[in-house]
Amino acid sequence: MKITDEDFIALWSKYGSAAAVSQISGVNIRAVHERRRRIEARYGTKLTCSDKRSPDILVTVPQNGVRTTVDLDKGVIIVGSDAHYWPGIVSTAHRAFVAITRELKPKMVVMNGDALDGATISRHDRIQWENRPSIKQELQAVSDRLGEVEDAAKRAKLQWTWGNHDMRFSTKLAGVAAQFEGVKGFCLPDHFPRWNFSTSVMVNGSCMIKHRWHNGIHATYNNALKSGASMVTGHLHALQTRPFTDYNGTRYAVDTGTLSAPDGDQFTYAEDSPANHRSGFVVLTFHNGRLLPPELVEVLDEGEGTVFFRGQIIKV
Repeated sequence: MKITDEDFIALWSKYGSAAAVSQISGVNIRAVHERRRRIEARYGTKLTCSDKRSPDILVTVPQNGVRTTVDLDKGVIIVGSDAHYWPGIVSTAHRAFVAITRELKPKMVVMNGDALDGATISRHDRIQWENRPSIKQELQAVSDRLGEVEDAAKRAKLQWTWGNHDMRFSTKLAGVAAQFEGVKGFCLPDHFPRWNFSTSVMVNGSCMIKHRWHNGIHATYNNALKSGASMVTGHLHALQTRPFTDYNGTRYAVDTGTLSAPDGDQFTYAEDSPANHRSGFVVLTFHNGRLLPPELVEVLDEGEGTVFFRGQIIKV
């Protein structure tokens, strides 16, 4: 569908969303962003998003709770995952997550699954006389840590994508107390009202953020290869990014690592075996609707509290 500049301006004025204009016109969302900028430069005007509180980002939350869509022209999204927050433990990665969120002033912060561990409601049996925190203690720890993120994030949108550990909360209750369905407090989101929960977050129709898809050493590569989009996943705790280029351009395969310390008390079940895990998180920067090369924030030394980001060693 070919539309004139006047038609484009009229559509944008009506909907204020690249996603909506893309759907109506049949034009790729990236091309919509690029044309928006050309028209702004040509006519000396500003085509703003319809969300007046945050004019550079539009978030659409689905009724079915599956895919949240984000229309972001320019700005930063910070993505951390697999925090497995534990009472009494504040990791270096978490402190860096808070500090860099405060510094970069992102448009959105995504907790990409498994903020809750759910040790006592795991399908795995207790190991000998292992000391595991109660759900109440875990919820308090998650609330404390995410409260710090909320304070640092200011007015940024807060998204939480479901991780397999997060789902243990309601899954356990559904199995043993089904009669209490719908009672407040029996679902994890009831305890974190500032966060929007969904299975995934799709940014500009070309960058998918979700907790997991493929497994194995080549998981991130396979995610980008088979999805046709940049894929930002957690679950494997690997913290890495890899570009993939074909006739459609370059997309990125990203693993968001873990916000916990890989040798923390949460992982004693691993029996002190070596693991390809790295502590840190990911910074996604968008310009004209396009994802720029993702940046890693990687913990260098848990004891010293140092991370590496943008060519600098930072102590947090």
